[in-house]
Amino acid sequence: MLNMTSEVSLSTDPSGPQAKSNPFLEALGERVRTLRSRKGMTRRAVALAADVSERHLANLEYGTGNVSVLVLLQVAQALQCSLAELLGDVTTTSPEWLLIRELLSKRSEADLRRARVQLVELFGVGGNAQERKNRIALIGLRGAGKTALGQRLADDLGFPFIELSREIEQFAGCQISEIHNLYGANAYRRYERRALEEAIQIYPEVVIATPGGLVSDSANFNVLLSHCTTVWLQADPSDHMARVAAQGDMRPMAASREAMEDLKRILDGRSAFYSKADMAINTSGCTEDQAFDALLTSVRQHLDLSA
Repeated sequence: MLNMTSEVSLSTDPSGPQAKSNPFLEALGERVRTLRSRKGMTRRAVALAADVSERHLANLEYGTGNVSVLVLLQVAQALQCSLAELLGDVTTTSPEWLLIRELLSKRSEADLRRARVQLVELFGVGGNAQERKNRIALIGLRGAGKTALGQRLADDLGFPFIELSREIEQFAGCQISEIHNLYGANAYRRYERRALEEAIQIYPEVVIATPGGLVSDSANFNVLLSHCTTVWLQADPSDHMARVAAQGDMRPMAASREAMEDLKRILDGRSAFYSKADMAINTSGCTEDQAFDALLTSVRQHLDLSA
């Protein structure tokens, strides 16, 4: 059996007058009791299966045990549930959520994409099909060519062009960096959502160059995917870095000694989201004209226009 003294901070007896807890621990304890009841397991049975003492489990259930992640993992395994279910994410709030999560578990990315698209259609949260088709949103990291290629694409199609970062700054009344410094990331995301929703509301036809990190916010990215045709402008990390430097961008990432590793990690972390785009154009090893020709051809085919 594990020596749990280093894993758990114990209080006095759970029912004693000195017992302390907080709302999160109380809610966690309630979920443990509920899951245990649902499984029809006694506290002793769960303690044995989790390889923790009954005392530790009792403290957890009463919200007085400041348990480690390791203990929570052991208890989750003993109750045959996910750690998310034990901690209480949104998919644990009702039986329907749990049943839906079970249906979606272990599905392929392609299956999950189809399910997401059908949910958008079912609940009517997407845009008009033709308007979605005619709103072209370019996604990707800085240095992918979103602004330069987006402006040229808009000019060719006769669509308005919007650089969403500039719209965010207009709403906030300051630069992007100042939004983060003064108000924080949450405020920035709110401005981003407001700018995106206004662009969608105003323009049935438009080319939008989006900030590189928009895909990091699932709510904002869902709005983009539901109302716009998305194009991922891809590039190798070295090309991203060279283009940013050529623009004279001396922001922290560009000036950092570990800039390339930072950029690679960011790209690795976002690629799975960028790949949800309707189209992808690799701009590495291309001149701007060549990249634009590839983008224009793909978009015109999507719009059923002659090249």
